[in-house]
Amino acid sequence: MTETPVKLLLVDDEASLRQPLAEYLSRQGFAVIQAEDASRARSALLEDVPDLVLLDVMMPGEGGLSLCRHLVETRDLPVILLTAKGEATDRIVGLEIGADDYVVKPFEPRELVARIRSVLRRASRAVPAAADEDAGYAFDGWQLDPLKRRLTDPDGTVVPISTAEFRLLVAFLDHPRQVMDRDRLLDMVQGREAHLFDRAVDNQVSRLRRKIEADSRDPKLIQTVWGGGYRLACDVTRTAPAD
Repeated sequence: MTETPVKLLLVDDEASLRQPLAEYLSRQGFAVIQAEDASRARSALLEDVPDLVLLDVMMPGEGGLSLCRHLVETRDLPVILLTAKGEATDRIVGLEIGADDYVVKPFEPRELVARIRSVLRRASRAVPAAADEDAGYAFDGWQLDPLKRRLTDPDGTVVPISTAEFRLLVAFLDHPRQVMDRDRLLDMVQGREAHLFDRAVDNQVSRLRRKIEADSRDPKLIQTVWGGGYRLACDVTRTAPAD
């Protein structure tokens, strides 16, 4: 039986880069969907669901960071940003909102292929084991349904949570009371091998604290371990799947 090829959505307004790159990726065994701007990318997503999105940051109209935020908040899709060398701030923002990796233009296509495969491997490992995939999490009165990505507070109110916040919370829930340093969290949550953007973790932790702490300025659940990272300071139990 023929294996289904990995499907990529390539979003870049520069046809001189996009089209040759799409041809190269096709020769590497990927199925490539092309979009020249964010609007066409959104239309393509309504028709088909890719396994990974390659997203240019600088585009006319809606920029790549805006589309990246939309993908992170509404879809469980790995995103690799394609950035120009001088866009360090954009790379930081992209990683902070949940992009999985970035590649700086001009890049070697073989490097991009290696990063695509690395991100896809990490995304695959992030999927819960079959025996546990239906189980939820309960912690300090909170409930998290990982299949529906639904976070419920102790009063039963559903609290909206982004994909990046979900990944970070699951990392803590899978390792309660363990000190998690920034490098480990970056690898688990964003799958990034570079260690240049530690503040991306700090910002995501701050956002998550605003969701689950009674007072985010005096956190009791996600505690800072000075010089070590962060720790979820409560017990976690796995619960029966929701109906």
